[in-house]
Amino acid sequence: MSESASNVVYLVIALIDFVIAGWKCLALLRDPTPTLSLITVNFVASGLVFAMAAPAGYRMLGDLTGSPSFATLPVYIGILSCFSLLHLLTMLWDPRLRQDPAVLRRRVTAWSAAYVAAPAIMVVAFCSADLSGPTDPLKFNTDFADEPPIQVFLGIFLATLACATLSTHRQCRKLKPADVRFQHALRSFGTAMLFVFGYVVCSVPAIALAALGNHALDTVGVLGSTFGSIGALITSYGLSGAAVGAWLGERRDIKALQPLWDLVVEGVDEDLAFSVDSARSHRLAWNVGFNLHRRVIEILDGMRALRPWVSPLPAAAVHAAQEQETARGTADARRLSEPELQAAVTAAALRDAAQRLQAARREAALRGHSGRPQPPAGPQVALPGEDTPASGERQRLLRVAQALTAPVVATALQAVRVQRSATEAADSQ
Repeated sequence: MSESASNVVYLVIALIDFVIAGWKCLALLRDPTPTLSLITVNFVASGLVFAMAAPAGYRMLGDLTGSPSFATLPVYIGILSCFSLLHLLTMLWDPRLRQDPAVLRRRVTAWSAAYVAAPAIMVVAFCSADLSGPTDPLKFNTDFADEPPIQVFLGIFLATLACATLSTHRQCRKLKPADVRFQHALRSFGTAMLFVFGYVVCSVPAIALAALGNHALDTVGVLGSTFGSIGALITSYGLSGAAVGAWLGERRDIKALQPLWDLVVEGVDEDLAFSVDSARSHRLAWNVGFNLHRRVIEILDGMRALRPWVSPLPAAAVHAAQEQETARGTADARRLSEPELQAAVTAAALRDAAQRLQAARREAALRGHSGRPQPPAGPQVALPGEDTPASGERQRLLRVAQALTAPVVATALQAVRVQRSATEAADSQ
């Protein structure tokens, strides 16, 4: 990469890392855990590394310190810090190691000691070298490869980076998480380690040849930075892809639940809402998890408020409509699964109950009565799925929201209206 291209690429990656770091900080405040702390620190360190490694940042730091090549030291130590944290993170993720805390503690301690010792040796070697004179930010490795202290500095750096990336890749291959999204993110994370190792593969021959006075492979050494940049981007995805997917899924579910919320909260009692902004909470870009949980709780409260108005007729009508559709044997007819049938019954019952409540309110208003209308007499009708565990409520309500406009529900409600009209006509005679 040229210097101008490197400036753009490195500073864009730094910006991405800082944005993700800020997002992880907010998550860390809500749920402080060791793994999330390591991820947050890693993104902060990665952002600083790319900001300093960009030729513009590299030269600026050199001007501030009076040593044109000084930025190489914090950049390379920062790189090792990032990948050592990632390696430690994968060990903390390993369920087999977590089953034996003593083994996990010994491995983490041993690797941590190595990752602390390597930068210490690098600092001593770097400070012992003669780095006077201008340098190309992208060619430090080959420009000073003939300096013995820099040979030690680069040897320790590349050896430690190779161990960290390959060990992390191996650790990622061994992990078998149950979450599919996490599996995908972890595979991407492991792939990123191979790209970063590509930096080592490109740098070693270029440095070895430059140490002998031959700079024919300097361009190959510069190419290594491209592999490092690609690996950094994939690493960012690997560490945040699952979280982004979950965030998008929560946003999508909030929007999908909106019709059900309109029916059982806004159409029943707006005091059930957490705040006046509840109806617009699906537009918020932050704290989406809280908004989704709040939406589920508000809907469950609205369903309980509608319980006195629930009639057994819609449930019977849904079952009858489903049997008729199946008996016809039409091409598009299919028997609903048990969860789908329960969702259709619940949706029909809620729509019918909301209509009965609204009718009672209109009648009370015509009579000049204030306050809440009196619900019908008789035992309350239970809705299917009311014994669903809290962890399953989100999916249950999503099925109910989707069933609100299902053809079987519309058919059932039409049948209920016809049945009630016939009953009212018979009672009036």
